[in-house]
Amino acid sequence: MTRPRHKSRPAVEALTLTPIAITRSCFKDKFGVPRQPGLTRHAHAELVIQSPYDREDAFRGLETASHLWLTFQFHEAVRAEWRPVVRPPRLGGNKKIGVFASRSPFRPNSLGLSVVRNEGLVRKGGQLVLRIGDHDLIEGTPILDIKPYLPFADSVPEASLGWADSAPTERANVVFCPQAEAELAALCDEDYPDVRALINDVVGFDPRPSFRRGRDEEERVYGANLYDLNVRFRFVNDDSKIRVEVISVC
Repeated sequence: MTRPRHKSRPAVEALTLTPIAITRSCFKDKFGVPRQPGLTRHAHAELVIQSPYDREDAFRGLETASHLWLTFQFHEAVRAEWRPVVRPPRLGGNKKIGVFASRSPFRPNSLGLSVVRNEGLVRKGGQLVLRIGDHDLIEGTPILDIKPYLPFADSVPEASLGWADSAPTERANVVFCPQAEAELAALCDEDYPDVRALINDVVGFDPRPSFRRGRDEEERVYGANLYDLNVRFRFVNDDSKIRVEVISVC
């Protein structure tokens, strides 16, 4: 008796992924973006839902979820070739570990995963928009999937990693010079929600590359683009204090 032969399915060599949404973010470029979601509770963004997914019924029931999982593409980290090892900033930027043991954006498929706060679905200028908070997404990030966060399944209190088990706690003291204070006071709260607290978080966690930390840089001025603002600041007193000097509209 001849047994039937089962055809094996060919390996998938490439997948075509269509973005569900495109991000409008308070973070306009990579410099200053928190290295993980939730490191600032003052970051807001809008996910502009793309056709044909911009239907309210596709999001029915999502209003009961306090937090969401987002799968996205590190669209500014896409490279033609991938590397098997990376240098995580949390390890000082000098120690190498395997890319699959890290959260590095430089990955074979350039995919990221973040938990964000759900701030509600709205219609805005004819577009369906999902508002989120506590995020780490830059302007233009393509969102590839949206799922509700399940507390009973997704929270594992006993989980460990070894080299990054707790959130970073070292923060520099951030001060605003008189000019920056005046420029902050002139901003509309509706257009720039939580902007003072956002600046404190972004700047206070030291957004510089690891190799620049610990250097005498009192003369060097850095800039971070938040919303349509350019925030200029410098490190003083051996990096123990950061002085915000200028907050200007781009």
